[in-house]
Amino acid sequence: MSLATTIFLLICGWLAVAAAMLWGVMRVTRRHHHPHVKPEAPAKPSKATAHHA
Repeated sequence: MSLATTIFLLICGWLAVAAAMLWGVMRVTRRHHHPHVKPEAPAKPSKATAHHA
């Protein structure tokens, strides 16, 4: 195998790994995404969070 082919395959491998990692991170963040609270219904602070500085 020539040097150019080795370098090309190495770069393609890096890109494949980077794409797979990005896809995995995007999948996890989409799965664990929590819906936002509506602005007209503010959440009431609990007693435990009110005493902390």
